[in-house]
Amino acid sequence: MALSGIEIYQLLPKTNCKECGFPTCLAFAMKLAAKQVELDKCPDVSEESRAKLAEASAPPVRPILVKSNGHEVKGGNEVVMFRHKKKFFSPPGLFIRVYDDQSVDAIKAKVQPVDEYVVDYVGMDLSMGGIAVQAQGGDFGAAVEAVRSATTLPLILIGDAGELKEGLEKLDADETPLLCHATNENWEAMADLAKEYEVPLSVAADNVDEMVALVEKLGDAELEDFVLSPTQRTMLGTLTANTTIRRTALQETFRPLGFPILNFPGDVGDPIREVSLAMQAIGKYGSYIVLDNFDKATAYSMLVLIANIYTDPQEPIQVTPGIYELNEPGPEDPFLVTTNFSITYFSVANEVESVGIPAWLLVTDSEGMSVLTAWAAGKFDAEIIAKDAKRFGADDKVTKKRIVLPGHTAVLSGELEEELPDWAVKVGPKEAVDLPSYLKEVI
Repeated sequence: MALSGIEIYQLLPKTNCKECGFPTCLAFAMKLAAKQVELDKCPDVSEESRAKLAEASAPPVRPILVKSNGHEVKGGNEVVMFRHKKKFFSPPGLFIRVYDDQSVDAIKAKVQPVDEYVVDYVGMDLSMGGIAVQAQGGDFGAAVEAVRSATTLPLILIGDAGELKEGLEKLDADETPLLCHATNENWEAMADLAKEYEVPLSVAADNVDEMVALVEKLGDAELEDFVLSPTQRTMLGTLTANTTIRRTALQETFRPLGFPILNFPGDVGDPIREVSLAMQAIGKYGSYIVLDNFDKATAYSMLVLIANIYTDPQEPIQVTPGIYELNEPGPEDPFLVTTNFSITYFSVANEVESVGIPAWLLVTDSEGMSVLTAWAAGKFDAEIIAKDAKRFGADDKVTKKRIVLPGHTAVLSGELEEELPDWAVKVGPKEAVDLPSYLKEVI
């Protein structure tokens, strides 16, 4: 059972040394009780107290790792229901499923584009999580071998204990796949297999009570690493199951449900509904999401959704301030100006680069805010632009000194002329999409 802040405080050294980053041990204890800090931050806690505080300091959703050959998908480790309170830590992995009754060539043909798919989104490389291999009356070991010949991505293995053992024998010893599923009918055999290979085990049940009972049985069998797989497949059923599991784990610190969640949108058999269910699972607590269909367009939309949900809402995605070269600019090409908010930067850079127009891009230090937000907050003004232009050596880059302000900040043009008297200050369009035509016609 979780300890209260006062109970935790009684186990701390009470030195108020401040080395944990908090003014008092009581303040640290309250943060520890709220799962907002790690126990390791206290330098003086005794081993006896550390043991007693293990439950209080452990994350309410146990982190589970599925990995292979340098790739990994981590589920769990979450501490809040909603990201505006604190960031989510473990982005879900999208797994594409193949079946063991498919031919080796068909499996490779499906896996290869998944393995190769990497897309850049505001400076982040987005890729698929891995491959799920499901037994369906074929040669499971051969199917796993076929997958492994086409990719090194992590695996989810789905079948009975005998089939899964065939697949596990085809993998390297340092791989950690996820085994699916332990049920009321097979849990003992699956527990033995998971224990033998030291890998996490999915627990499938029709309702929360059955799932709790199964987890407790498996815990008695000396297993610790589980992933919870509700059998519901409808939008409402999946939403209800996922939310109930996560809410009970976080708000009641109920350990039998404190594990990542595995969802199967691919089971619905309809590619459109599959994407809808996957999107819902991404937004509502799914950690491992198994799909039957891979399409670059829908994969991109799902991966972008993951990237947006699993960034820190209090820390905007930023690029490093400085001067960037677009299409190999020369000394007579203009300087464009924007903030270091990633989406703003990539909007400007992509529009200019796509038409091959050479230009310099001055990215100012605006604490990751967009242009209008930074201007309103006093983080993007004439003084800051001029200071960064000088700091990054803009004068040394060009002989024809022209600097282009974003259209929404035209009001800064007069002040910038005073700050940079040797430069011709121009006002560009309000939207990045209009930059190519502006540069062609005006510059």
